[in-house]
Amino acid sequence: MAKPITAFTCTACGASHRKWAGRCDACGAWNTVIEEAPLSQGPGRGLGTLKGKPIPLSGLATQDAPPRRATSGIAELDRVLGGGLVPGSAILVGGDPGIGKSTLLLQAAAAFARAGQQAIYVSGEEASAQVRLRAQRLGLGDAPVRLGAETALRDILTTLDAERPDVAVIDSIQTLWSDRIEAAPGSVAQVRASAHELVIFAKRRGTSVILVGHVTKEGQIAGPRVVEHMVDTVLYFEGERGHQFRILRAHKNRFGPADEIGVFEMTGGGLAEVANPSALFLSERGEASAGSAVFAGIEGTRPVLTEVQALVAPSTLASPRRTVVGLDGGRVSTILAVLEARCAVPFAGLDVFLNVAGGMRVSEPAADLAIAAALLSAREDVALPPEAVLFGEISLSGALRPVAQAENRLKEAQKLGFSRAILPSATKVEGVAGMRIDRIADLTSFVGETFGAG
Repeated sequence: MAKPITAFTCTACGASHRKWAGRCDACGAWNTVIEEAPLSQGPGRGLGTLKGKPIPLSGLATQDAPPRRATSGIAELDRVLGGGLVPGSAILVGGDPGIGKSTLLLQAAAAFARAGQQAIYVSGEEASAQVRLRAQRLGLGDAPVRLGAETALRDILTTLDAERPDVAVIDSIQTLWSDRIEAAPGSVAQVRASAHELVIFAKRRGTSVILVGHVTKEGQIAGPRVVEHMVDTVLYFEGERGHQFRILRAHKNRFGPADEIGVFEMTGGGLAEVANPSALFLSERGEASAGSAVFAGIEGTRPVLTEVQALVAPSTLASPRRTVVGLDGGRVSTILAVLEARCAVPFAGLDVFLNVAGGMRVSEPAADLAIAAALLSAREDVALPPEAVLFGEISLSGALRPVAQAENRLKEAQKLGFSRAILPSATKVEGVAGMRIDRIADLTSFVGETFGAG
C-alpha cells in the first residue's frame, strides 16, 4: 500500500513545505508550520494534499442586478427566452427534421445582428452556399451575419475565441467532433464533450451560444441527457408538417418561466410570429357541432384558447380504438374510466378519437373537463353551447377540482367573444364582469345538467 503523502503549511502566509520546520522560509514566522490533512481520502490517492484556491462566497441577502438581455425584435422568440438573450447563456433547440429549426435560428441570428449584436452562424450540416440561398429566400441577404461551415470543434472554438461574437449559432451539436476523442460524430462521448466545451466557452467569454440538437423517434433530444442539464435553456419545436403552425416551447429556462410558448406560422418567407394564438387556433371553428369543446388553458404565462375535438363511433373491433392527438393518452383513459364508473356513461364497444385543433399539445390537468365534455357531446350527438369555455380538473371520485389562474383564462375568453364559462364550483373568480359563470361540483352534475341523464 502506498504511503499517504503528508504536507505542511504555514498558517501565516499559506506557503507549503515538504517537512516540518520551526521557522517558515517564506515569511520568516516562527512556530506557524503545521501538518495539513489530505484534501480527500477516496479510492487511490483521491485529490491528495494539493489545495485549490478559495472561492468567493456571498450571503443570500446580496442584491445582484438583473441580467442584461439582448432582444431580437421577434416578440415570440424573446417571450420564450424569458425576455431576451442573456449574455453567456447556452441554449439547446430541438425538434423534428424539417420543422424549421435552422430557418428560425437563421432569422434570429439576422435579427440579433441587425439589432447591433455581432452574430456568427456555424453550420455543420450544410455548405455556406446552401445557407446563403436560404437567407436570400427569406430576405435576409443583407443581414450582417458572419457565416461558416465547419465540424471540427477545435477550429470552431478557435474562431469564436478570435472573433468574440455576442451570439453564436451551432447547427448542429451532433455533427461536431473533437480530435481528443476516438469516436464518431454524434456518439455519446462526442456530443457530451462538444457541449461541455461550448458551454464553458459561453460562460468564460460571455457569448450566447445556441445549439441545435437532433431528436429521436420518441421526440427526445438525441445524445446523453446530461447535455440538457449542462445548458441554461432547452427549447423544443413542436408542430405537425400538415399544419402551418409551429410552437416553440421552453422545457427548461434558468432565466425565465418554463413551459412558455411562442407561436409561429410557416409561410413562404419563413416563420412569421403569431401575436394572438387563441384567435388563430379558433379561426377555423364554424357553427356549433357535436364533439367540440373550447378549453381555456395556460401555457407558461400566456392564456391560450384551443378547441378539443372528439368523435365517438361504434366499433367493429374486439378492442375498440383509442386514438389521441395532442393530449396525454393515459389521462384520456382515466377520464373515460371515471365517466363509466362514476357517471354510468359506457364507452364499451365504441371507438374514441380525440384531437386538439391546430396541432397544439395540451398537457394541463385543467383540460379534463373540456375533454369529458367533448367526449359526452360526441357520444350523445349534442352540441355544447357555442359561447361557452370549459376548464377544470377531474379527480378519480368524479369531483371537479379548481385550477390556477382562472381570471386570466376568463379574461382571454371574454376578449375573444365568449360570454359563458363552465368551471368547478370551488374556483375563486373576481373581477370578470359581464360573463355568465356556471359552477359545477362534480362530473355527475355536469352530465345531468348538460346532457340529461346520459
